[in-house]
Amino acid sequence: MLALLPALALAVAGCATSTQTTGSTDSGVPLVKSGTLTVCTHLPYEPFQFEKDGQTVGFDVDLGNLVAKDLGVKQEILDTPFEGIQSGQDLNNNKCDAAAAGMTITDTRKQNFDFSDPYFEATQALVAKKGSGAKDLAALKGKKIGVQASTTGQEYAKKNEAAGGYTIIEFEDLALQLTAVQTGAVDAAINDNGVLYDYVKKNADLEVVTEFQTGEQYGIGVKKGNKALLDKINATLKKAKESGEYDKIYEKWFGKKPDKK
Repeated sequence: MLALLPALALAVAGCATSTQTTGSTDSGVPLVKSGTLTVCTHLPYEPFQFEKDGQTVGFDVDLGNLVAKDLGVKQEILDTPFEGIQSGQDLNNNKCDAAAAGMTITDTRKQNFDFSDPYFEATQALVAKKGSGAKDLAALKGKKIGVQASTTGQEYAKKNEAAGGYTIIEFEDLALQLTAVQTGAVDAAINDNGVLYDYVKKNADLEVVTEFQTGEQYGIGVKKGNKALLDKINATLKKAKESGEYDKIYEKWFGKKPDKK
């Protein structure tokens, strides 16, 4: 989920940029920084990761804390452009140990880094102003649709651009994209359903008008070949789901327990 708009881009936080591992846990899992699980993400992407009262919180953050706890270390969040995450650059340069950014598992991204087992089901959705009449992509012919650069939502919009007859406008992050819908800079926007439903709960002028069944799943990324950390992440996710801890975290951020298959 960057042909960026530099003037609107968020400031990027600093982090360790060493090119080799500097520490490890008692279990032998290599870490960029000793005693710390450094996790790359891109803010804001509420409710998965966002700033609240000076701290980074969210669904992904809570899952990362579980992994860090099992490793016997603390989690440190690094806010970085999504392009560097999904391209694998941040992981390959040892900028972070893992990437948790509400990120869909795709074949292209699998070539750049390794994914954990899936931990969240998602699909694309369309958001617009209430009463706009933008009920689907067909209704946006000759209009503007906002996308978040480097996301699967952008890919879906481009795939249907010729048939839809709309113009795609790229934004670096979710907040800029949805603000553009509210101000009328774009007529609608496409992004993952989880973040859009969360946003419209707090912004009554907008509504999610439709979903597109893309059948996506989120995963946590690690540098290719980092099997020790990948195994630990998968073990933590499995334990959390079996113990009910995952359901508690899910309900905390989404107001309901996850659907059971």
